[in-house]
Amino acid sequence: MLERQNLPEEFRRRLAEAMDEMGLNRSQLARRVGIDRSTLSQILGSAGGRLPRADTAAAMASELQVSLDWLMGLSQQRAGVQGAEIVEQSLEIEPGDPTSAEQLLSRWHLESKGFKIRYVPASLPDQVKTTEVIDFEHANSALNRPEDVHERSAWQLAYARVPETDVEVCSSIQSVEAFVAGEGIWKNLDRSVRIGQLDRMVALVDELYPTFRWFLYDGRSHFAPPVTIFGPRRAVVYMGSMYFVFNTTGHIQALVDRFDALIRAAIVQPTDILTLFQKWRSELL
Repeated sequence: MLERQNLPEEFRRRLAEAMDEMGLNRSQLARRVGIDRSTLSQILGSAGGRLPRADTAAAMASELQVSLDWLMGLSQQRAGVQGAEIVEQSLEIEPGDPTSAEQLLSRWHLESKGFKIRYVPASLPDQVKTTEVIDFEHANSALNRPEDVHERSAWQLAYARVPETDVEVCSSIQSVEAFVAGEGIWKNLDRSVRIGQLDRMVALVDELYPTFRWFLYDGRSHFAPPVTIFGPRRAVVYMGSMYFVFNTTGHIQALVDRFDALIRAAIVQPTDILTLFQKWRSELL
């Protein structure tokens, strides 16, 4: 759900989008809705920060043939969708092949600029992985080529370095402990590579805080599948060979609530994770 302070900005964005699609300029829409062009210009102005009266917003939605909820940023459904169509449009299944994945992830991140991204990784967060760890993790993967993951990792790190980004990551502490110990999928990963990965995690966690915050929860008491929530626009659950993409506000909010519950239950906070990583590194020496 959009925070209240973001509603005017989202309203302006959607209003301009709908006007463009209908081929209406400001004078034409103002005349049809029954308001002054100057009033519409104030509503569309980037410095405004105000919403129109309810009856004006409803008239705009009617003229632009979109739902009022969509125009107000309260729904991802534009208009005229009912019954089975709602179910179909609320969930999309996208292929998880490397080419499609890179394009989708890039687009989803760019479309979420200015909103918080919440991320539960399948292993370590892509943003912090070293090339050696990526090569080891995906050497025998039937789904991802190492070179594609290198590109994804670099792109996501660059995105995390943009000042206005806001990224929260939540992992089970046991998944990171398994990496440090070289257990599970990390069995036979050389100790020097694990030390190098911890060095990179220490450096990046220190560099990117507070716009990149990493929480650790107890995997014995909580569970979360790999998921990324791109602000209020979509939530994506990674299923290995495909992405389940949720577009409706209710579904997105349910996953936001679940993620926030993990945050509240976290046993390691972003302010403490640097010290923990340094401790684990010293124990590997």
